[in-house]
Amino acid sequence: MKKENPAPTMKDVAREAGVALGTVSKVVNGLPVGDSYKIRVEAAIKKLNYQVNSYAQGLKANKTYTIAFLIPNTQNPYFAYLTHQINLALLKRKYRMLLCCTDYDVSLEQEYVTMAQQNKVDGIIGLTYNPNLMIEEDTPFVSIDRSIGAKIPCVSSDNFAGGQLAAEKLADLGCKHVAFLRIGSSLTNEPNKRKAGFENGCLSRGLSYEMKILSDGEPYGEFETFLKNHMKDKKLAFDGIFCVTDSLAYLVLQMLRNLNLRVPEDIQLIGFDGIRLMGDKDYVCSTIIQPVPELAELCVDLLLQENRSAKPPLICLPVTYCYGGTTLESDYVQEG
Repeated sequence: MKKENPAPTMKDVAREAGVALGTVSKVVNGLPVGDSYKIRVEAAIKKLNYQVNSYAQGLKANKTYTIAFLIPNTQNPYFAYLTHQINLALLKRKYRMLLCCTDYDVSLEQEYVTMAQQNKVDGIIGLTYNPNLMIEEDTPFVSIDRSIGAKIPCVSSDNFAGGQLAAEKLADLGCKHVAFLRIGSSLTNEPNKRKAGFENGCLSRGLSYEMKILSDGEPYGEFETFLKNHMKDKKLAFDGIFCVTDSLAYLVLQMLRNLNLRVPEDIQLIGFDGIRLMGDKDYVCSTIIQPVPELAELCVDLLLQENRSAKPPLICLPVTYCYGGTTLESDYVQEG
């Protein structure tokens, strides 16, 4: 039986290009060589379809060029967008992503961290829910939204400013009595600051407000009960609602329509995250936008930064408001 042609080696490329083996090695590893040599080597690589063994390269350089990314899931549109942007930031720097979906399981988070360390990844980026996560001291780690330890930088959006911006926007759009709806983890994290920011915004603008806060795992139907309890003569007591995420805002929008309330004519609604339909179409609601591409770039830059002592413990990036159909536009309000 005839053997298949073996994969071409670096020696084959050198022979085809008529150059020394060391010259091929320099071209493959991005080191400077004369232009004429580089052209000949690249032509030979293309002709022979030579594939660089990045694993072997990594062993020699004591690097795997692989970064583990811990995320609860990629079903949530915000998590999916964040995963996409982290991957783009890594690809730009010729790194690969080892994606670890934890499904909010704190023990699985630890298993993934241990597995990533055993596979000698060059670092870990994590959006985690395990307050007792154990990370080896020599493993570079960047956390998203949660402070894990003094030596681990945390990258987040300015959640306090985002909550305040939502309250101020509702006030600017004519709201007088508003509600804050939240479901989320009881762990200390940066997104929890949206509540304090919203309260601060309401107080500064003289808005009266009420809150309905659920913990993870509680039924979303509690929000519909809360809204029904504030209905009188087919009217809702609130004229504005701030939901702590766009995903929650989308669900609340359906609840309001089930109660025969018009959005934004009867009640205005603002979410948080900046989720878009199909990933790049219209916003699902009027929203406070997290700068996800910039957040992803910063996470990767911090992770690959060699001087670990120079890394700040917390960096908050600015957020912005964007109209998404669930609030009245300012010119509409002025005309009304």
